[in-house]
Parts: sequence; C-alpha cells; structure tokens
Amino acid sequence: MLDLTFQTARSYGVDTDSLMKEYGIDAKLVTDPNARFRMEQIDALYDRIAELIDDPNFGLKAVQFWHPSQMGALGYAWLTSDTLRAAFKRYARFSKVVSDAVRLEIKETDDELSLDFHYLQKQSSQKFRIDGALATLMAMTRANAGSDFHPKAVSFTFEEPEDTGPYYALFQSPVSFSAPTNRFTITLEEADAPRSCSNIHLAQLHDQFMLEYVAQLDKENIIERVKVAITEELASGNISDALIAKKLFLTERTLQRRLQENGTTFKKLLTEVRIDLADNYIRDSKLSLNEISFLLGFSELSSFSRAFKNWTGSSPRNYRQEKRGEKRL
Repeated sequence: MLDLTFQTARSYGVDTDSLMKEYGIDAKLVTDPNARFRMEQIDALYDRIAELIDDPNFGLKAVQFWHPSQMGALGYAWLTSDTLRAAFKRYARFSKVVSDAVRLEIKETDDELSLDFHYLQKQSSQKFRIDGALATLMAMTRANAGSDFHPKAVSFTFEEPEDTGPYYALFQSPVSFSAPTNRFTITLEEADAPRSCSNIHLAQLHDQFMLEYVAQLDKENIIERVKVAITEELASGNISDALIAKKLFLTERTLQRRLQENGTTFKKLLTEVRIDLADNYIRDSKLSLNEISFLLGFSELSSFSRAFKNWTGSSPRNYRQEKRGEKRL
C-alpha cells in the first residue's frame, strides 16, 4: 500500500518523486497492489518520510486517502463482503497480499469482535505505521458500514501521545494507549449486520484470486497451495489426496508428509475449505441446497447435511433460515 503512504506524505508537501529516485523505487510499481518491495527498502523510506513530516500523528491522515484499488483483490473482496465479520476474516486471512510486516488475528467475546495487529519486526511497529494501519481500517470499515460508523474501542501499544485529540476525532470511541495489543474492536451486532454493498459471488472470485496469489508468493506454502487446488476441484465430486497430489506434481506420500510437517492433514484442509465455502454459499439465496451440495463435492444432499450439522450443530436449512432472520432484524 505504498501509494497510500505517498498520498499521505504529499498532503504534507513531501516531494515523493525525489524520494522514489533516492530509494530506487519504480514509480510505475507504486500503484500496483501486487508489486513487492524489499522490507529494508520500505523501512528506510518510511523512516525518511517520518523525518520530513512535522506531525507526530500524521499516520492517522491515511483515513482520507484509502481506496480499495490500493489493496487489489483484497480491497474489493472486503467491499463485497456481506458482513463486517466476513470482511475481517478475509483481511486476517489474506493480509499477506498487501504486507509481510504484520499478522492479523481475530478475537471474539460474548459481545465483541476484534482485529489485532501483530507486527513481526520492531522496525515495522513504529507509531506512525500503527496509526496508519488502524486509520486505514477505519476507512475500510466505513466503506462497508457508512461514514458515521465508529468502533466500540481502539487500542495502541505505544505510549499516549501529547495530542490525543486527533485519535478521538477520528475513531469517535474510547481510545487507550500503552495497551498489550494494537486492536480495533466492534460490537457483535455491527459485526453481523448485513451490508448493502455485499456480493457473495464477487467476493468468492476475489478469494480465489487471493488464494492463488498467496500460494505464488510463497511456493513452499503447501497449505495454501492445497487449499487452492481443493477449491478448484471440489465440484468435480472426485476430490481426494491422490488427485490433489497429482495436481501439485507430488506423490501422495510426499503430500502427506509435507502436510504432517505443517501440523495438518489433507482431510482437515478439505473440511476447512468446505466450511468456509458452505457458509458463503448458504447465505446466497440464489443457490439451492442441492446445488451447494454439488459445489462442495458431496454426492448427495443428505451427506452434505450430515457433514454440515457436524460442523455447526445446525442443519443447512435451519442455518439458512437463521441467517435470513438476522437480515430481517
């Protein structure tokens, strides 16, 4: 999301063209969400930008410049998610598409849903970068939920700044500092409220693209590669570890061994993919339960129904009725 950083810097009068030349960054790649830059290169660039801007809270200004195109498929998948819960899940799962510097984690209580930002290196966890990340999430959330949306609470790991006014003005919610985690929290009611911009089919297309992209980023990521292959082959009705191994140019034994080394099995990954897809498909009223059963690779509806009840404790029909009821409330 280098373009977002440069737009923020330009609003303070920073000559970003000179910075690109100084740090060897191709201007054509700045607006490409799939472009990758060396971590050391970006860290040095961000440090320089922070030196040039005489505003310790400048990262918050990112809220003004976020656009889904800066995140590629992830940005549009976020926009077309049917709930903020689904959007948060996509962001946590596919954050690697836009950054290798942070890991996102979802936490849930009886009445709250939170997205935690875990920075993997100290150099990436400077105040202005944390500010920018949570301000960007504020912009993303308002794109789905409306301009008057505000979180239940926001927390930051750094010490309380001298001027906290911009934080309260932006988030319009309780804000805490010196916290254990950088966290953005919303209520469960807001998390599960239906959003008018949702489009399940488009969101799923973007998910598929991101699965493939993540797998390409890390060709050794056997888990994501297997999930991509499972997603592509599910509807064939002949899904098996032998088929997926062949698709990945591996022997069955090699596939099993590599999954075991990563603490999982083919059966677990197959179930994970089916659960994720089933939840999305059932929310789509255009698909019958028979069609969903076929899309998930089950030979008959009864087999799908039994599996779904094991996953959720509810039958597919009852689950669909519950979700429809939620949307009417």
